Amino acid sequence: QVQLEESGGGLVQPGGSLRLSCVASGSISGSAMAWYRRAPGKEREWVATIRFGGITKYADSVKGRFTISRDNAKNTLYLHMNSLKPEDTAVYICSADSYYWGQGTQVTVSS
Repeated sequence: QVQLEESGGGLVQPGGSLRLSCVASGSISGSAMAWYRRAPGKEREWVATIRFGGITKYADSVKGRFTISRDNAKNTLYLHMNSLKPEDTAVYICSADSYYWGQGTQVTVSS
């Protein structure tokens, strides 16, 4: 059983940046780790994935603005978000192997 806990969300102005973290209770070195988000009134949306070996993929809506990374020694997943837009407002949730899920951290982009 792996528990995931996200942090780093908050209120930021359009064009601003945030770094989200997701700490796992166990090793994530062999897992495919991903970030999802759920905006108010919308279904959960995939944001980015980083696989074992460091291969990354991004949703078109965040490509070039967001960077997913991992520190296996710290059992931690990150999401660096730049040039944030109001439409990025959502609860951001991390996942391990699409099996374990965190509770999420709120990101609000507003002036």
